[in-house]
Amino acid sequence: MRGLRVGIVGGGLGGLAAAIALEQTGQQPTVFEQTEVFGPVGAGISLWPNGVKVLSLLGLGPELSALGGRMERMAYSTSDGKELTDFSLLPLYSMVGQRAWPLSRAALQDLLVAKVGDERIRFGAHCTGVRATEDGPAIRLADGSEHAFDVVVAADGTHSPLRQWIAGEPVERQYVGYVNFNGIVAYDPAFGPETTWRTWVGDGKRASVMPAGFGQVYVFFDIPYERERPPDPGELEAGFEGWDPAVQQLIATVSAGKVNRVGIYDVPPLTSWQRDGVVLLGDSAHGMAPDLGQGGCQALEDGLVLAHYLASTDVSVPDALRRYEAERMPRTTEIVRRARKRAGTTHGLDWDATRAWYDELATEDGTMVIAGLVESVVTGPCR
Repeated sequence: MRGLRVGIVGGGLGGLAAAIALEQTGQQPTVFEQTEVFGPVGAGISLWPNGVKVLSLLGLGPELSALGGRMERMAYSTSDGKELTDFSLLPLYSMVGQRAWPLSRAALQDLLVAKVGDERIRFGAHCTGVRATEDGPAIRLADGSEHAFDVVVAADGTHSPLRQWIAGEPVERQYVGYVNFNGIVAYDPAFGPETTWRTWVGDGKRASVMPAGFGQVYVFFDIPYERERPPDPGELEAGFEGWDPAVQQLIATVSAGKVNRVGIYDVPPLTSWQRDGVVLLGDSAHGMAPDLGQGGCQALEDGLVLAHYLASTDVSVPDALRRYEAERMPRTTEIVRRARKRAGTTHGLDWDATRAWYDELATEDGTMVIAGLVESVVTGPCR
């Protein structure tokens, strides 16, 4: 089926990538974005090879490689700076046929917006709901207008109101067990080698620095809390008191700029992603803990697969949406499960597993870590 009118609710990474994929397969996408203008969202994002492959198929490979940070190695240290392991990521890239490109979210968003084109994005368009009509699903906007499409893509994020409409009942997000602080700062040699993703671990906490391109690094810190709590001035500094001087330098540098503080939640498995021509994509369908670095990558995969079925299935729109759901739901459900399990191990939610992991890192040569990364990458649509 070609020439379908597709309304996309949400102009995040998943919604924009879906718009590109849909247009390239002959559809007519329109993105409804509630903000008046795009501003910086979040700090950084680690695009692993499966996400990079999707963007390469969408024609953005050269631009992405020019924007991303060159990440050659991965290293872990104890909280006081003692090295646990340091290994090359080149074997991973050789196995899967693509590099990872960590970069700032703002840079990636700008790249996607330029590819979509402003004429396909309606800014200041706040969706208040959807309904089924004889002409297809219709998007209702806050200004009172209504817009009918052949398909509506709900790419409205982890707080998605449209998810509840599809499910027919409230779907509450689940707290994973920790709070994340993150930011983008200029690289400083005190942080370690510029091409190394370095992580300090201890007491269920994590401090990390990752290359992000253009002399910048993506910095993030995790502090486990049994229940999410409101922000407390000085909690980041207090949480990592006594850690390696390099971590103290990271905290001082990121605290001098903008620090994002995010409680980490995921979305429980759903029984359906679609109803009456409205279909979920990205975090609205499978919001996950960032512990596998797969949130954005899975949204990109969603967009590619959805466009494929809408273009290649000539039975009906519902048939295409069922095929999309049948392919994507098992993969993303498993990644959500694995990300939650990894979050528990990393953040001391299962102390026996966390202690065992710390011990394993001291003897790790990269084999086990790379095997886990390969598992996330090679089971997607771009093998």
